[in-house]
Amino acid sequence: MRKLKLIGIGAGNPDYITVQAVNALKEVDVIFVTDKGQDTADLLRARRDVCERYMQSKPYRTIEIQDPERDRTTTAYRPAVAAWHEKRAALYEQVVREQLSGDECGAFLVWGDPSLYDSTLRIIDQVAARGTVDFEYEIIPGITSIQALAARHKISLNQIGEPIHITTGRRLIDDKSTADADIVVLLDGNCAFKTVAHDDVDIYWGAYLGTPDEILLSGKLNELSEQIEQVRAQARKRKGWIMDTYLLRRPRASSY
Repeated sequence: MRKLKLIGIGAGNPDYITVQAVNALKEVDVIFVTDKGQDTADLLRARRDVCERYMQSKPYRTIEIQDPERDRTTTAYRPAVAAWHEKRAALYEQVVREQLSGDECGAFLVWGDPSLYDSTLRIIDQVAARGTVDFEYEIIPGITSIQALAARHKISLNQIGEPIHITTGRRLIDDKSTADADIVVLLDGNCAFKTVAHDDVDIYWGAYLGTPDEILLSGKLNELSEQIEQVRAQARKRKGWIMDTYLLRRPRASSY
């Protein structure tokens, strides 16, 4: 039976990888990597660095998968993502069938954690549901950008007895039902924090967390909103890509 491992490799720092992940990599014969083009070559290189650092116990080979284009012009977000995932599933099915023999173990190295705002697990589920190639798979958790953000800002994610809401920039604009919760935002390509009422809101923002290019800013949202937008645009122009995460917090009186 073929084996697949979806291994969370953390939020950018090679030291974020867990002992479980290191041990899992020792069993791997084939690394599957998705090539998203020149703009994200840094992410591909980071995965290779992880392999070179932790996979010295036996030979392995790397198979690159060209990521299919996603339609970013349509306003129908979910259908566009579903179509993109179908294309990915077809490619993953092909490489697993053709590049992984029956007694080998393959791995996808997932930025952060496979369970949080990453499509790899869903696509592998789609491949398994097709029933055209047999394999069993395992999930190895990783350190998320949310954990890295809190650590780098030296803060607790939750206030005492209070909830946290995790969402995306797209949903932050649309969903106002969590106005009383602290909010962690990922996948915000349009600086959705600008739509939040600024009164007494703190922001803890980080980009390229755990990497040499890391940028951290924190303070009152009404004082930092424009600066973060400018810094973000400059960083994206310089590197060709950006991954950032932030926490929005309304101070509350402590209670014990």
